[in-house]
Amino acid sequence: MTSQAEPGTPARIGRRSSPRTHHWWRWALVSVAALVAVAVAAVALFIKLQPVPPPLALPTAHASAPSGPLDGSWDAGPGSVAGFRVRETALGFSNDVVGRTRAVTGTMVISGEQVTRALFRIGLATVTVDGKTQPQFAASLDTRAHPVASFTLTHPVTLAPGFASGAAIRITATGQLSMRGNAHRVTVTISCRRDGPGLQIAGSFPVAFAGWGIKDPAGFGPFGSLADHGLAEFRVVLHRAAHQPAAA
Repeated sequence: MTSQAEPGTPARIGRRSSPRTHHWWRWALVSVAALVAVAVAAVALFIKLQPVPPPLALPTAHASAPSGPLDGSWDAGPGSVAGFRVRETALGFSNDVVGRTRAVTGTMVISGEQVTRALFRIGLATVTVDGKTQPQFAASLDTRAHPVASFTLTHPVTLAPGFASGAAIRITATGQLSMRGNAHRVTVTISCRRDGPGLQIAGSFPVAFAGWGIKDPAGFGPFGSLADHGLAEFRVVLHRAAHQPAAA
């Protein structure tokens, strides 16, 4: 037998949400939206305000008057630094990720106001970002199998006459860059000057990662990404080699 409601008793349609429940959900949604906004603002501030090392260039300090002969072999020494600069973008904001290493070695030979030979090596396994090693870059460069990049000059470069007496000059050098088991020709614009008994050179050149088989490095967050190209930078301080080659 089907039960029936007593006369005068209203039928129950179902439970209705109380105003208090609606109020709680509204505040929960507002709180989540506020947290997302704060997170986005924090990421933006981190990207825009984090310190970025300036491009490598000749020191701003005044150079000392040149001393000693110019012709001969010159070795890279203390004060030399090399690295990269890659653009990072996250949530519509961008900045540069900069890596640095002081593991720079090599030799340059000058004869008759020409750079006749040059070979420089950079220890990629020692590159750090903000003073810390970054596994994603080590994986992209495969530093375990290819820990060193090298630049070999392929054509002599003529130095401007004023360089011997201390003038800062700019030259264009063509060479072969070897990295991650691949080698390609690159053209580099270099600033040079003498400083007392030493030499200083600095420059940069673009590197498209695909040309050297470099895997695109992962970004530093779920909403971030790094460009598929970068800029190689260097500043090399050279001193006359202790053992000079015999004159021809």
